[in-house]
Amino acid sequence: RELHVVLDSLTLIATLWVIYMMRYKLQSTYMKDYDNMPLYYVLVPCVIIALIGHPRIRFSFFFTFLWALSNTIEAVSVLPQLRLIQNAKMVEPFTAHYVFALGVARFFDAAHWIIQLIETKGAHFYLVGQGHIWVLVALLCEFIQTFILADFCYYYVKSVMDGQIIMRLPSLV
Repeated sequence: RELHVVLDSLTLIATLWVIYMMRYKLQSTYMKDYDNMPLYYVLVPCVIIALIGHPRIRFSFFFTFLWALSNTIEAVSVLPQLRLIQNAKMVEPFTAHYVFALGVARFFDAAHWIIQLIETKGAHFYLVGQGHIWVLVALLCEFIQTFILADFCYYYVKSVMDGQIIMRLPSLV
């Protein structure tokens, strides 16, 4: 349990560092003209799902809601970046490698969930039947994020196989 807290804390610190770097040190690389996805398209559904599907356990509503909200936002957080990439019609190599690495990480995480479901003979689904809808929300978030990134990974692998240095995307990603 303590290891999980340490890992989550390290992830938070790394995320805050990335946000700082993007906001202040790398601001000149931001392509504002291509960034046209309103954030409320991403955030409003996440808040609604988190309100409905947060764990109803011994912790306070606030913390369980934040946990559910972070899971739902994480599932779709790459959508604005993919929209920007789609509008630019090409991807710089570093960005392509980074998003591909996210996709590979999601694949391993999804594989972990599948193995866990097989080993427990679907015990997680038993919890859903007992009214613990948050388990279903967590599973759906994992798979939504995996499938969003799988599409990008397909085009990434295709461009690498074709020997393209700068990845070009079709109109719809």
